[in-house]
Amino acid sequence: MIERHISFAVLPAKTAEFERFIAEQYRPPVLEMPGLIECSLLREAEHADRYQLVFRWETADNAVAWRVSDVHQGLQPALNALHAGMEIVAYEKVA
Repeated sequence: MIERHISFAVLPAKTAEFERFIAEQYRPPVLEMPGLIECSLLREAEHADRYQLVFRWETADNAVAWRVSDVHQGLQPALNALHAGMEIVAYEKVA
């Protein structure tokens, strides 16, 4: 299993729009991807404009398939308009 965490610094005036975008446009197609175990959006308790999008995939190849898919690529411009920066960290389950 591989787990990917994407941290977003969402533009403060765009937090509601970001949450709607993830729930209504981003999450539905990713839920259809082979190998996806879970996709969750978390908001930091102390910083309402900081979020984590957490994916759990069966394999690294499943995660790559989503990243290079036409759907994912098509969603990126709208997603990028909602945040000021992001960081991606991938973890491999070892225990």
